[in-house]
Amino acid sequence: MSTNAKRYLEKTRGKLTLGQAIRSIRLCEEQSQTVFAKKLQISTQYLCDLEHDRKSVSPKKALRIAEILGYAPEQFVALAIQDSLNREHIHMLVEIKVA
Repeated sequence: MSTNAKRYLEKTRGKLTLGQAIRSIRLCEEQSQTVFAKKLQISTQYLCDLEHDRKSVSPKKALRIAEILGYAPEQFVALAIQDSLNREHIHMLVEIKVA
């Protein structure tokens, strides 16, 4: 996801979450939740919960999802960690760099 795409999504929907990013990718690929969940090797219900920010993923799972979808892993991992901080009301921003 480009920086411009992220900025656009944040402008229209507020701070971007991993679930919102995954949903946007799925919709752009014009795939049903069932098909997309199979692609990610997760249940349809779990995908639905992710897309609606009811569930979160570990950084390791975010890495795996990024690899499956062909996106930059650092973006997905950063969003997963940021989601965790936001859920705990910890007001910090995450920045990930490849070592």
